[in-house]
Amino acid sequence: MGKKVTGACKENKVTEPVKRVYAFGKDAQGNNVTEGNTTMKATLGGKGANLAEMANIGLPVPPGFTISCQTCMEYANAGNVWPEGVLDTIHEYRVDLENRIGKKIGDAEDPLLVSVRSGAPMSMPGMMDTVLNLGLNDESINGLIKQTENPRFAWDSYRRFIQMFSNVVMGLDGDLFENAINAMKAVRGVKSDTDLTAEDLQELVAEFKGIFTENVSGEEYPALVVDGAVQFPQDPMVQLKLAIEAVFGSWNNPRAVLYRKKNKISDDLGTAVNVQCMVFGNKGNTSATGVAFTRNPANGAKEFYGDYLVNAQGEDVVAGIRNTSPIAELKHVEGLEEAGRELEEIFVLLENHFHDMMDIEFTIEQGKLFMLQTRVGKRTAAAALHIAIDMEKEGLIDKKEAVRRVAPDQLDQLLHPQFDKNADYDVLARGLNASPGAAVGEAVFSSADAVAAAEAGRKCVLVRWETNPDDLAGMIAAEGILTSHGGKTSHAAVIARGMGAPCVCGVEALKIDAEKKQATVAGTDVVINEGDMISLDGTSGIVVLGAVDLVMPELTGDLDTILEWADEFRKLGVRANADNPEDAKLSRDFGASGIGLCRTEHMFFDAERIPAVREMIVSRTEEQRRKARNADVDVFTYNLEAQPEESQTVVGTDRSAPKPLHLDEALMQLDSIGSEFLVFLNAESNRVNVVYRRRTTGYALIDPVL
Repeated sequence: MGKKVTGACKENKVTEPVKRVYAFGKDAQGNNVTEGNTTMKATLGGKGANLAEMANIGLPVPPGFTISCQTCMEYANAGNVWPEGVLDTIHEYRVDLENRIGKKIGDAEDPLLVSVRSGAPMSMPGMMDTVLNLGLNDESINGLIKQTENPRFAWDSYRRFIQMFSNVVMGLDGDLFENAINAMKAVRGVKSDTDLTAEDLQELVAEFKGIFTENVSGEEYPALVVDGAVQFPQDPMVQLKLAIEAVFGSWNNPRAVLYRKKNKISDDLGTAVNVQCMVFGNKGNTSATGVAFTRNPANGAKEFYGDYLVNAQGEDVVAGIRNTSPIAELKHVEGLEEAGRELEEIFVLLENHFHDMMDIEFTIEQGKLFMLQTRVGKRTAAAALHIAIDMEKEGLIDKKEAVRRVAPDQLDQLLHPQFDKNADYDVLARGLNASPGAAVGEAVFSSADAVAAAEAGRKCVLVRWETNPDDLAGMIAAEGILTSHGGKTSHAAVIARGMGAPCVCGVEALKIDAEKKQATVAGTDVVINEGDMISLDGTSGIVVLGAVDLVMPELTGDLDTILEWADEFRKLGVRANADNPEDAKLSRDFGASGIGLCRTEHMFFDAERIPAVREMIVSRTEEQRRKARNADVDVFTYNLEAQPEESQTVVGTDRSAPKPLHLDEALMQLDSIGSEFLVFLNAESNRVNVVYRRRTTGYALIDPVL
């Protein structure tokens, strides 16, 4: 495929036999030079394809370029070796981006900073890595201070970059840096990161670089050794190369592999890498960042849903470091009113363009709105039903598409338990109703403990300050998730909704000590220790000490509507397995067109019948078998008449023989299924024949006594 060139790339007439890098956004003259669109998710990943699409429809997207998913797989399959010529192409696109913006990465006077983000073809929220503020070093920090006249913002950006680069790219423990921040806040006597001064943050930058030097191996990264010691990389090109390699590598990190396995996503798709100009939500009180949905992803209501933070960067919202404000308030915040109104207009535009409920990431820099991502939003089963029906009514989709929008495995979520309305309990604490459903289990305070409890057969609730992608295994193992921080678009909330797990977030009264494996509740003397039973209701956002009785929910009218629509298009009928009148009625209530299999031999499993059946099987004489046959319990009567009645005389299949089998026929069936015994019902004479096999001889008999 030939390569479309832009800007500086066009002047150099760059060509490549396989196109691996694609531009998006505008050039210096304001012309759209985007090379992709939303149909190219397999190549550009979901994020890159939709960034291109938003640029194509005129939304304010910071410019950048995307390295293809196929490049990721080439790199990985070659043992983390770059395909020939790719680094040169990335260099040319970087220069092109600098020309489009009019700034250079690492410049000491007016530096360009970029983000490096993953983007798989299938949505995998929070599973892979991101690096922000790339391009900062000991020289460009001065240019950033000069251009913004805001030393605090500049030093905050630099410390964030070192912290994120060290964790994501170099694999250092994030707690090394969080502990340093908390120690600094304790010394200064402040509670929030935003209370630290420019001087405090400059001191933290020096401390962070020291942590980097102490914990990064010079043998593993010889290129980072300066004067005999590892140093934080100052060359922006080294920063960029290492960051791209880290994002490629995150495709195969344990949490991403586990997520793909759970969601049946192929391992050979790879992730794209998006290199994009930074915009900043931490430039003061006229700047903000947020995550939002065009509709409520928990219940499907047509309302703008999400969170934002003033004077913050994107990871602050998702990580739950600070508790957020609801998106509906944004247009009423002084200095953010115009951006808030523009965002709501974009919500409508995106829904009308993609014909679906969209998940959005945005940043407001000094009052100006920028769109950083959009994708089809994850939603609960109840929300999927409601949104599909509403969008059909609104004319956005037709009935056939509405049926397609509801994944069959999602319907299992509709059967999640709820608190019994008649149960007596006291609410211990309240938080945000992040993902519906109720859960009861032992409190555990780490992902590993949740996995261990599940493996031991014990139900548990994962209690965390806030979850992160490394907690995925524990989130899957737990019955529900409870966090003291984070909003409705935090990591815990988004992942829980995608899995259909109950979740309560942002319970500020909960003071968690993960090291001691306990939590206290502010204003009470309650201490929750590991192993204590707790209950949570993700529908209402409440937490209860002890076990609350749970009940199964009633199915909603939305499900009935979708099933009726499905009947208009389906080509196959659905019959249920039912062995008794009760199951037959339940099957009919759930929309089955008939009984596909009625296993008459299951009548022997009844608690009153099974002793006589067992006695009959082990009997050695005809007299013993007759005694068992003539027991008071009516072993051999099966209420076949009730089945069609409960099934409203719909078509059914009964697994029984229409006539008595000859010995050779019986032997063939027994040999094919390897049963101890098999029951045949003669529907014409109502006579039951039991064929059984003595394993010692392999000889089968038909016993007329039975």
